[in-house]
Amino acid sequence: MYVRYSLSLRQVEDLLYERGVDISYETVRAWWKRFGPVFAAEIRKKRLASMRGLPQWRGHLDEVFVRISGETHYLWRAVDHEDEVLETFVTKRRDRKAALSFLKKTMKRFGHPKIIVTDKLRSYRAAMKVIGNEARQKTERWLNNRAENSHQPFRRWEKAMAKFRSPATLQKFASVHATVHNHFNQERHLCNRQDFKLNRSAALAEWRQLAT
Repeated sequence: MYVRYSLSLRQVEDLLYERGVDISYETVRAWWKRFGPVFAAEIRKKRLASMRGLPQWRGHLDEVFVRISGETHYLWRAVDHEDEVLETFVTKRRDRKAALSFLKKTMKRFGHPKIIVTDKLRSYRAAMKVIGNEARQKTERWLNNRAENSHQPFRRWEKAMAKFRSPATLQKFASVHATVHNHFNQERHLCNRQDFKLNRSAALAEWRQLAT
């Protein structure tokens, strides 16, 4: 509940108490730190297999600033052509070195996309020249709405919560949150009610299987 919804640790503690589970909010914190990455890794395995067999996929890259202890950090995000978040990466700068590390990390895991859509940040162009795939970059207006919209669920959670205390915590939570959001994002506006209910039930059943 803590990772999936915009809830604080204490709100999760209260909800569990209503269900007869009497624990501290610090226990909730310990649980998501211990089991969140494990669940996310299991969900991510299927996506990795499908992406490596699909060389024609399109990647969308974008970055958003996050304040940590009064300092500005940047959360980079890679999104595929189906609106699923592939990779998140936290850095203190958004220069060529940071963009290059982000690109290498994403492509090492998912392979090289046919097209890479970005904004007009010069760091992307400089990093792609190093890799040698600048010809694949697209920066036309409106093309990168997928990546920009992918920040919204995270921003809603950030607004409901206190700020992050360290880049490591931000990196861990952003990665787990993005994967869990992918799992339950059924794009209900693209299918009828019956198909949505079937997909939602399947996602919930798989989630419960992970937790057992």
